[in-house]
Amino acid sequence: MDIGIWNLLGIILIIAIIIGVGIYSGRMVSDASDFDTGGGKAGPWIVCGAIMGSLVSGQATIGTAQLAFEYGMSAWWFTLGSGIGCLILAIGYVIPLRHSGSITLLEVIGKEYGTKAEYAGSVLCSIGIFISVIAQVLSSCALLTTIFHMDFLPAAMISVVVMMIYVVFGGAWGAGMGGVVKLILLYGASILGLGIVLTNSHGISALIDQLRATLVGTDVGELAGITASEDVSARYFSLFSRGFLKDMGSGLSLLLGVLATQTYAQAIWSAKSDSKARKGAMLSAVLIPPIGIACIFIGMFMRNHCMTTDEIAALTETGKGIPEGMIEIASSSQVFPTFVLHYMPKFIGGIVLGTLLVTVIAGGAGLSLGVATILVNDIFCKISKQLADVKKKLYTTRVTIVVILCCAAAIALVVPGAIINDFGFLSMGIRGTVVFIPLTCALFAKGKVASWAVLVSMAAGPIAVLGGNLLGLPFDSLFLGIFVCLVIIGAGVLAPSKNA
Repeated sequence: MDIGIWNLLGIILIIAIIIGVGIYSGRMVSDASDFDTGGGKAGPWIVCGAIMGSLVSGQATIGTAQLAFEYGMSAWWFTLGSGIGCLILAIGYVIPLRHSGSITLLEVIGKEYGTKAEYAGSVLCSIGIFISVIAQVLSSCALLTTIFHMDFLPAAMISVVVMMIYVVFGGAWGAGMGGVVKLILLYGASILGLGIVLTNSHGISALIDQLRATLVGTDVGELAGITASEDVSARYFSLFSRGFLKDMGSGLSLLLGVLATQTYAQAIWSAKSDSKARKGAMLSAVLIPPIGIACIFIGMFMRNHCMTTDEIAALTETGKGIPEGMIEIASSSQVFPTFVLHYMPKFIGGIVLGTLLVTVIAGGAGLSLGVATILVNDIFCKISKQLADVKKKLYTTRVTIVVILCCAAAIALVVPGAIINDFGFLSMGIRGTVVFIPLTCALFAKGKVASWAVLVSMAAGPIAVLGGNLLGLPFDSLFLGIFVCLVIIGAGVLAPSKNA
């Protein structure tokens, strides 16, 4: 279905609002402190907006609908794990982080375990977050190619330019204020989308019956390996449809990733007080999981109404017919935007598409801010004394964001058909193995772990995660990475040494 003028007006309205917020927030930035952490002036809703602005992104919406199209309820692990991570952040980490006297997570680790650990962690953690930035660019391209039928290259260029505008002006203020606006819009879009699904399906029970009718004993179901009604239940209505250890590992990777990501820690440091920081994290914990539920129902609804180009080609090659009324989509990443174009009123649909685009833009922008903050504060500032000048530091941070986003776009062009949430889970797993255990030890077990062990675990953990992915282990490779880190840290507890 082609986009109409009312769709365009809705999209333009939302983008104009968010760009306006980004430019307005730039007036609140006078130095690098305002840019990095909002000058410590944010209330709980700004904290919540900054967290959700990055965390509830293309992976939590477009990526969740994509995964639900294939695996149903197991797609909930991205938003469910995020919510649990925010809860633990609020309960256990807010106060120690704010009292650490640091402005990056790697600085917290460096104070306890030395500059080598800080440098190594900065590079590895930045790589982990950068992978998630790539996922946001992919999500944005899925939207733009669906809406405007454009090629992937211009879609990637437009995506990164808007991400730059979103965060380069306002930094933490732009991410926080834009996040609050996005939160309101996203909840409205989720409620509307869920309502349309239930109305068109005549309730949840009827939706389930339709899913069985689409997949059981049909050529479409045969492509997915589904032959009986029990297969549908196991595939679409279990939190562990991809395997207990794999799905549990996905949830764990999100939990650890939240606690080990600079972007979310910056939101905590931006708060006016410990209480407001904790409330902001708690709000995020409550508000994130329901968005995933709405996206899951949209994904399952669209399984009944559309097929990918590859699925259609597979049926055609074997001489089988295409079910009547099925909508063709280029890839499963287009499930959510296709739903909006086909099933929502034009102007409202445009607003929702604009909201989805802003959701993705905010995620990429916030995460790129996190990478830039780590690189500038933990590496560049220690290499160059010129960055002691606050204006030069601010300029360097903004340029770094631009470079990060351009690199993410270049890589996205190489892997245009990738599963979005696979990048998200991998990204969170790498961050978790690099930062989580050393950060926890630095905050709660001072003087207990040898510096060499922390440094080795930071390198060995992500190598184990990446190696496990390449080997195709039957469980999430995060478990292997965490196991390796714990063994090394355990050795570091037993081996006495003086930390730097």
